[in-house]
Amino acid sequence: MAVSQAAALVEKLVGHDDNSITQQDISNPAQDRAKYGDPDHPMKALVWQGKNKVEVVETPRPKVVEPGDVILNITGSTVCGSDLHLLHGVIVEMEKGDILGHEFCGVVDEVGPDVKTLKKGDRVVASFQIACGDCYYCKQSLSSQCEKTNSNTIANAMLGARTAGIFGYSHFTGGFAGGQAEAVRVPLGDVNLLKLPDDVPDEKGLYLSDVVCTSWNCCVDTGINKGDVVAIWGAGPIGQMCVDFAFLLGAQRVIAIDNNWRLEWIKQKCPKAETLDYSALPRGESVTSKLKEMTGGRGPDVALECVAGEYAKGWAHYFEMMLGMETDTSEIVNEMITSVRNYGRCGITGVYVGFTNHFNIGSLMERGIRLIGNGQAPVHKYWHELLTMIQEGKIDPLKMVSHRVRVEDLDKVYYKFDKKEDGMQKVFVQTKYSAPPCEGSPPLTTY
Repeated sequence: MAVSQAAALVEKLVGHDDNSITQQDISNPAQDRAKYGDPDHPMKALVWQGKNKVEVVETPRPKVVEPGDVILNITGSTVCGSDLHLLHGVIVEMEKGDILGHEFCGVVDEVGPDVKTLKKGDRVVASFQIACGDCYYCKQSLSSQCEKTNSNTIANAMLGARTAGIFGYSHFTGGFAGGQAEAVRVPLGDVNLLKLPDDVPDEKGLYLSDVVCTSWNCCVDTGINKGDVVAIWGAGPIGQMCVDFAFLLGAQRVIAIDNNWRLEWIKQKCPKAETLDYSALPRGESVTSKLKEMTGGRGPDVALECVAGEYAKGWAHYFEMMLGMETDTSEIVNEMITSVRNYGRCGITGVYVGFTNHFNIGSLMERGIRLIGNGQAPVHKYWHELLTMIQEGKIDPLKMVSHRVRVEDLDKVYYKFDKKEDGMQKVFVQTKYSAPPCEGSPPLTTY
């Protein structure tokens, strides 16, 4: 918490760069009720109130601020494992009152004068990143690396290059209000919204915003070939979708690794997958040794990291992270490196925010391991193709959805999701603007 606030203060003192073409740090219309919002029309929204504390509050409904803006009535949002890093205060430059949520879909309610492709009433899904559509990376559909939507100075210096602004994900990524609310402002709406056809309900189209594209990017960017053995660290929604995509890409075997009930969820949803509960391994056996045993002594061809760097398994990393000596643990990445076969491929798609200690660079070099940072998934590169796959029934995002909940209950949902209670995997969050549930949607759960 102190580090996050200190980073935000430093950024304010240093000042933003001048690269962004859209206004930064409008993380809640309440910051300037007259300029950014309509105080006569309040809405419900989930806001960050400090480390391990979120709250559903009333705040002014957003309004058009820039000519390319689109105002959406939110018809569906969700909670992502990445949101838990915000809850825990791991991501720097969070400020009290920031509206969270980077995955959402909705109906267009209002458009700015420069919006050309959208009109009131259109059903759309938003990409979690905000792209300009015109820079070097956007012209290649690498939307997550947009050079013109995030002017944060600390982020640029820390990462060594710019990345795109992200909805509801701290001032480190531009300070944009998120979609865990009843309405949201989408800058550069023509670029960052995709129309949803009538045969794709919100409960499926929503997940093109992030999780479906992120899982696909993890698999294709790391490189899964026909006949590969693939090991996946993490059996959450991203891990589950990676199981499906790995088989779709021709994997011979897929092994999911975790330590809780989510492994049973994987078995139920995809019986072809194998599972490994690392907490049940006998003394003296490790994830690496077990995977070698399961693969004839050589190891998997591909390892996919779908967990994130904030979860320490050992005391050394726990204390080093607590004392600020590192921001991320290297334990999962080290397991992946030592587990795969020589010249195997390791892809990192879980969120890592900075620096780590005790990284096994020797194994990486000596055995020719390909370590690939998958990056924040470039949603714009994939969402048309994946939308078609949903329409054709090749993938079904509803498989990973365990709960349907109300926006009014989002704070309670965060805490349950964090503790992995109630068998909560992926949720669909409805608002007063949502359509009736589609076939296959979980029944509404209220808290």
